Amino acid sequence: MKEILYHGSNRKVDKPEYGFGKPNNDYGRGFYCTKEFDLAGEWAVASDRDGYINEYLLTDDKLRILNLNDSGYCILDWLVILLENRRFDIQSDFGYEAVSFLKDNFSVPYNDYDVIKGYRADDSYFSFAQDFLNNTISLATLDKSLRLGHLGEQTVIKSKRAFNSIDFVRYHKAESRKYYPLKENRDTKAREEYRLLRGEPWKKGEIYLMQIIDRELTRDELFV
Repeated sequence: MKEILYHGSNRKVDKPEYGFGKPNNDYGRGFYCTKEFDLAGEWAVASDRDGYINEYLLTDDKLRILNLNDSGYCILDWLVILLENRRFDIQSDFGYEAVSFLKDNFSVPYNDYDVIKGYRADDSYFSFAQDFLNNTISLATLDKSLRLGHLGEQTVIKSKRAFNSIDFVRYHKAESRKYYPLKENRDTKAREEYRLLRGEPWKKGEIYLMQIIDRELTRDELFV
């Protein structure tokens, strides 16, 4: 199967290279793309700079693909991968215990895959995850928050085999005057919706991280 992917950048990238990229991105080192053209445009620009939407064709017939939004996975799998790659500000003994528990019970061997698909943790999503780790929002609220503002999903090219399966098609100019306001509005909307979500009355039966750890709840008990 073939699929079109887009990568937003301040430059043209006609040959994605294996081994490059920041190691502390959401899913580690890799080439981060999206299926959404306009979302790539938002990634490409800054307030004072235009960018490029690079278009590719991925042939994924023989690739091992981890889709974290499939029914076999849960939001805690996504969070653990984030914990292994992003830098969280852990400020309490509970926070360290929480990280250890989640890694012991919800780890996914994501580095065994050629391609990873899942949520992207921009500043908004990252703050939502941080609140859950600090036990200030429930698991249900975290799950809802990741759908706010339609912040989108990403496809990450991880392995050499995946890099050999992606071909450059063309590039498109991304103008800051068009895409930067969209980028700002998307983030603002997500934060505003999250503020309203957090302001909702406490609901009986909602589960927080402290309860998950205290009861040693399993994936099957949390997600049925």
